[in-house]
Amino acid sequence: MIPVSLQKEPRKFNTRVRQKGHAWLNAAGIALNAPPPDPSKLPNYWTETNFDLWERYNGICAYLAIFFEFATGASSTDHFVAKSKNAGMAYEWDNYRLSCLGPNRNKNKFDDVIDPMGMSAEVFFLNLSSGRIKPNPNLKGVQRKLAMATIARLDLNSAVNKKMRAKHYSNYVSGQVAVDYLKTHSPFVWYEAQRQNLL
Repeated sequence: MIPVSLQKEPRKFNTRVRQKGHAWLNAAGIALNAPPPDPSKLPNYWTETNFDLWERYNGICAYLAIFFEFATGASSTDHFVAKSKNAGMAYEWDNYRLSCLGPNRNKNKFDDVIDPMGMSAEVFFLNLSSGRIKPNPNLKGVQRKLAMATIARLDLNSAVNKKMRAKHYSNYVSGQVAVDYLKTHSPFVWYEAQRQNLL
């Protein structure tokens, strides 16, 4: 994971998502800051801006820090504050994180994950040969515990994720991809290669 900067909400977001969501919650008698009785019944108006979310964040998954094509169908909108905990936040652009399906499903309703939005730089370090992520050794106490929980919750060190990151770096080293491609398609790998003076 690397820090993510909040991008401006789409021009039609307020009318297509926020206002419609708030109107539905009001009609159902659900307070904006309350947990809904059944989160699965919340209208998924946020899907109206799925492509906008992908486009605004350049197709980069907030959790895996890799580029993926929208056409693959792997794009999803993660609600960082879970819909089950705050109904109103289901319809707030600032609460959306572009995510591949896997990390989104793993995160689910849990709140033991570091928010990449505004996260400090270099919370996570990467072994470029193995693709394994670990917390920055300088992290202590609660920060270190949360970094470890994030890795575990999102399954960032699964065999396929490690292999993917290692392959991205190997492809750069072997000359199969240029540094600019690495930066736009695997920005965490690029950042770590740069930090380790390997670019």
